Amino acid sequence: MQRVRDWTRLSTPAPRRIMKTDATPRTACRACRDGADLDFSFTMAFQPIVDVANARVWGYEALVRGPDGQSAGSILSRVTDETLYRFDQAARVKAIELAGRLFPPGGDTKLSINFMPNAVYEPAACIRASLEAARRVGFDNGRLNFEFTENERFHDIAHVQRIVTEYRRQGFLTALDDFGAGYAGLGLLANFRPDLIKIDMDLVRGIDADAGRRTIIAGINQIARALGVAVIAEGIETAAEAEALHGLGIDLLQGYHFARPALEALPPVAGFAADGAPVKRVA
Repeated sequence: MQRVRDWTRLSTPAPRRIMKTDATPRTACRACRDGADLDFSFTMAFQPIVDVANARVWGYEALVRGPDGQSAGSILSRVTDETLYRFDQAARVKAIELAGRLFPPGGDTKLSINFMPNAVYEPAACIRASLEAARRVGFDNGRLNFEFTENERFHDIAHVQRIVTEYRRQGFLTALDDFGAGYAGLGLLANFRPDLIKIDMDLVRGIDADAGRRTIIAGINQIARALGVAVIAEGIETAAEAEALHGLGIDLLQGYHFARPALEALPPVAGFAADGAPVKRVA
């Protein structure tokens, strides 16, 4: 059972103040350049996000893991204030490089990458490594989706807004993760207007047998649609949960019901095509 968050997100190890700078993009990345070297290795696992309406894989989320599949928590616990910026950059590049090798060529399958807004020193400068990695492996910017979580303690809302604006300018998608897990979800949605929101797994759990949860999620979906924001539901464990969400008009789903994360690989998803081609759903 998927009762715990197997795909622990990148999150700021401890509260910190966003650093202000008047530096140009050429010099503003000194936090990444001058930070301490990482003294540990890590890699990524991939879990599919499926479009149940069209029986296709919409994208994959990249999830931090140890080299031998160790949990995300075991890796994130080693991230310090001194290595935060370098780790955030390295994690993005690792995810993009692996996706360039694993994803079907020429398709539109998305790559979702978790990032820490509090680790972004200057939006235009700090995205350079990601842009270079995408160009190097031939991964189109429009296929990259950057997720930030509602649970992150933002120290400067205007700074996060600048990040979202810059990422949009570069052609990326942005997503507000763990929506509904905290108290600020609607405020963040109003402030940032991301391309997508991901409904928290705790709201999804047992939705097929809980009229209250169905009412809440139907309301979230209605608000999101009115704002032009797509909705992903995560933590789907059963066919009944998937069917209930589909009945509410939510077709982008993620969870163990479809596939568990696979280390440096794209896990098979019965009834869905990794290249986006519609196929017959396998019961």
